[in-house]
Amino acid sequence: MDLAALEEIRQLKYRYLRCVDLKRWDEIAEVFTADASAEYGTHAVRGQLSLHGRDEIVGYLRDNLGPEITTVHRCGQPEITINGDKATGTWSFEDTVIAMTYRVWIRGAAFYEDSYERGADGRWRISHTGYRRIYETLSSFDDTPSLRFLDTMWTATASSGEAGAAEKTG
Repeated sequence: MDLAALEEIRQLKYRYLRCVDLKRWDEIAEVFTADASAEYGTHAVRGQLSLHGRDEIVGYLRDNLGPEITTVHRCGQPEITINGDKATGTWSFEDTVIAMTYRVWIRGAAFYEDSYERGADGRWRISHTGYRRIYETLSSFDDTPSLRFLDTMWTATASSGEAGAAEKTG
């Protein structure tokens, strides 16, 4: 068993999640192969989102997870199988999405099903990532009158430009 490759793939997945949550779009581009694909969620209303190519994936994330959206992703329990320069992985994950503009937060869980490739440079990259939801919930800030966000990482860069914008949401 190639323990070094297992660790490299684990770090790759964690880097992907960190880059999404911290909105590091240039850095996240490096985790994907040029022809990577992504299929995010299954939802009764929205359906499944399918993206093709690193540029389309990164563009979608950049365009849809701006400073008014806070995300937190947690992944674990990896089951990784390596076959030469290719690998597959299954990861459990839970996420929270806070959309200040819409005054809602979404929580959910799923299992990522990933494929990886080791490039000529020896680095592992994601060639496919996707998940199917186990569950997804949506809650309104208005349903919880005592809810107050005291701070978010994105408060200072909120499009309103107001300091303390997070505090005014609840």
